[in-house]
Amino acid sequence: MTILVTGATGFIGQHVVGQLLATDGVRVLATARTEPPTGKTAWLSRVPFTPFDLSTDWGDTDLFAYFGHPDAVIHLAWQGLPDYQSLAHVETYWLQHYRFLTNLISNGLTDLTVTGTCLEYGLQSGCLSEDLPTQPTTAYGLAKDNLRKALDLFLKNHAVSFKWLRLFYMYGKGQNPKSLLAQVEAAARRHEPVFNMSKGEQLRDYLPMTTVAAYLAKTALQQNVTGSINCCSGQPIAVRTLVERFMQENNYAMTLNLGHYPYPDYEPLAFWGDNRKLQNLLSNHD
Repeated sequence: MTILVTGATGFIGQHVVGQLLATDGVRVLATARTEPPTGKTAWLSRVPFTPFDLSTDWGDTDLFAYFGHPDAVIHLAWQGLPDYQSLAHVETYWLQHYRFLTNLISNGLTDLTVTGTCLEYGLQSGCLSEDLPTQPTTAYGLAKDNLRKALDLFLKNHAVSFKWLRLFYMYGKGQNPKSLLAQVEAAARRHEPVFNMSKGEQLRDYLPMTTVAAYLAKTALQQNVTGSINCCSGQPIAVRTLVERFMQENNYAMTLNLGHYPYPDYEPLAFWGDNRKLQNLLSNHD
């Protein structure tokens, strides 16, 4: 089975490609806007890489043929992050992704996995299940929601296995330096005595990136469970607890200055994912 991974050089993509390469019977094709420098990406010498910028005008090009007729696509690419409020997400980006993916489908793609976001749920609190209505309050969440709904309409006339994996919170090697645990690590390496953060009472749903990559690969390699799927632990954890555990595991001896920053206004205080659909997928796959 040949799988094309878009956004392959990003935080998620690096791990997903590695996971797929460790899977028997899977051949990986990779694409991103630019090819990474030699040595930065461990798998680059083992995977055919085709640079491609979604913002360019590819005219009438058959992208399915251009990328070598893959059996499936895992679409991870997205621009402009981590600025979730930039209007470019709704004014420009989502339509570029729609045109790209519908080109692939129109020319023969029959299996598509796309990453969505928990921000599609907006300010809804508590345990969030896939059957809840989406109510995004950020430009990024709205753009992802628009893309999913537009693809749903387009796919009514196409026989395609379509999986929309809503990602919650992730951490691990290669994460954005502006992410919480990356900032904790950077502060510890600078030997700072104090780390400034919010009160940390928010409840969130976190998974290590290696687990997320495994779930993404397993989702793409099956066709029994489709549609929107929460990619999450199903277990809420306080942000303060997450940070304290991370510091303890790494022997970081900083003091937390709780309440230094306000809570984000685009998230509810407590939310996590219902992962029963994901668990059903994993049990069927295994």
